[in-house]
Amino acid sequence: MNAKEIVKEYGQEQLLRFEDRLSAEEKAKLYAQIESLDFSVLDELKKKAGDLHKGEITPLKAMELSEIKARHDELEKAGLDAIKAGKVGAVLLAGGMGTRLGSDNPKGMYNIGITRELYIFECLINNLMDVVKKSGTYIHLFVMTSDLNYESTTNFFKEKKNFGYPDEYITFFKQEMAPACDHDGKVFLEEPGKVAVSPNGNGGWFLSMMKTGVLKKVKDAGIEWLNLFAVDNVCQRICDPVFIGATLLEGRTIGAKVVRKNDPDERVGVMCLEDGRPSIVEYYEQTEQLRNTLDERGERVYNFGVILNYLFNVAEQEEIANTSLPYHVVEKKIPYIDEKGNTVKPEAPNGFKFEQLVLDMIHLGKSCLPFEVVREYEFAPVKNKEGVDSVESARELLKKNGVVL
Repeated sequence: MNAKEIVKEYGQEQLLRFEDRLSAEEKAKLYAQIESLDFSVLDELKKKAGDLHKGEITPLKAMELSEIKARHDELEKAGLDAIKAGKVGAVLLAGGMGTRLGSDNPKGMYNIGITRELYIFECLINNLMDVVKKSGTYIHLFVMTSDLNYESTTNFFKEKKNFGYPDEYITFFKQEMAPACDHDGKVFLEEPGKVAVSPNGNGGWFLSMMKTGVLKKVKDAGIEWLNLFAVDNVCQRICDPVFIGATLLEGRTIGAKVVRKNDPDERVGVMCLEDGRPSIVEYYEQTEQLRNTLDERGERVYNFGVILNYLFNVAEQEEIANTSLPYHVVEKKIPYIDEKGNTVKPEAPNGFKFEQLVLDMIHLGKSCLPFEVVREYEFAPVKNKEGVDSVESARELLKKNGVVL
């Protein structure tokens, strides 16, 4: 369908209300944007009430550090064999900006060094290179950017020569965008010739790979497993052979790196089973009883927090993405232009954005292995400039792990 047919089909004629004011080039851009968007996500508004439902929560046993240590060589060999066979790739979620760090650049371009330049992207490439050296095999890295930071990210990697990583093993792609609408389901205009959109959530990476043709490249390369990780954890191990080997040898379709919670009230999602399937209970959903349930050893049952480092089976995720991965409806403050073309910046939530979430990819999977890692070695998120989960705290952990800053 063309743009005019699409807006009629979905009752979104307001998106063309200013087309008479637009130049031929502006009109072409607006039509192309409308034709690129999936307006069927608006159907999720009818199901919005179901988003809050949580099934029966029961424990999901993690592979803990003691078992990992005892089986280290066996697990590592299995992981290295898979890497050497070209069955493992990595996906970096790098769509975010460094706004909270006081930067106008993509978060990965932030210089975390003190006496030398050391960028967040560089830290992650260095961590991946550790596995390349151990396995003697380059691992294909897929970097998901946003519309906002695609050019600056790709230019930065080019300028820095990928921090030593070969061009043929890095693929950049853009995250899919979803339309943003008011409470009545009418999609906003951000400008007279531009629809208001937002990224399709942290679970949208796989759909974005499918829509951009990158998934075909994954399958053509024979990659069967993808290690998904976020840009802001500078200490994380990427394509960790022990983690990969554990997931494969335990016969699971998903692996999830987890850390032991600092205390019952730490604001992290925890691994569990929900109605018998793997799931994550977010910190704000955790009841007092759930936070303090103990096992036979006297240890908390729901004690392993996720760090957004997962291993996914490609075939299973393709099946899920094609059939059942839902969109969540999230109420937000969305800037827009009104009927007269004036920009409005709302002070209260005025509409909805649509997001796919990693936790649904996990819940729709057949099985998951929570895999414990040492917090001080693998969890140094850079979310703020100072304080908890900050540039300061990440620098301390990098130093502790022998990284020269």
